[in-house]
Amino acid sequence: MSAITVLLAEDHLIVREGLKVLLGLEKDLEIVGEASDGHAAVELAEKLRPDVIVMDVAMPVLNGIEATRRILIRCPATKVIVLSAHNDDAYVKQALDSGASGYLLKQIAANLLPQAIREVHRGTPCFSSEVFRRLVHHRDRARAEGDPHPKLAAPTLSPREMEVLQLVAEGHTNKSMAARMGISIKTVEKHRHNVMEKLNIHDTAGLTRHAIETGIIECSVQRTTER
Repeated sequence: MSAITVLLAEDHLIVREGLKVLLGLEKDLEIVGEASDGHAAVELAEKLRPDVIVMDVAMPVLNGIEATRRILIRCPATKVIVLSAHNDDAYVKQALDSGASGYLLKQIAANLLPQAIREVHRGTPCFSSEVFRRLVHHRDRARAEGDPHPKLAAPTLSPREMEVLQLVAEGHTNKSMAARMGISIKTVEKHRHNVMEKLNIHDTAGLTRHAIETGIIECSVQRTTER
């Protein structure tokens, strides 16, 4: 039986090296590539077509949730396991909506990751126990209320809004965001307004705090000084 091919998408070199060592001990798993930002992960996924991608949420340039969405459009046979330091409902929901097959908390990922890769490769979703309990809770509550389609209690940002939130938190101006995203400044402003309305946060500092607290960016991210 051929090994399960794995792409690691993690911006912290030390963490990525640790994952390589961990997965390298498993004879049925083969690491075929590494990416240190979201755009690189999308490009490598399309080139390498791995069976499974281990994707950090807080990736620079393009966050892991948006990278996952783009990858699964181009590589529908690939499975993605999202890693995060946070279990905030909003980003569990965003990860699932993007098509991820698993969501593991970084604090316990080392104990679960090899088996999680095998599970999602077989087509079985895999979650950290705390995340799974919350998903079950939301499902059971929704059923009790007569809703057959349970929803996590969290505001839903569109993929573009998620991208804008990340870039705002990284310190980009509307002009630089428009250039990066290939859209007009007016469209950026509209997305930014929608993000603020949905999150009920109406200043840049608050958006930045929210992005850090929910794991979209990390506090170590160097904010740009572009003007």
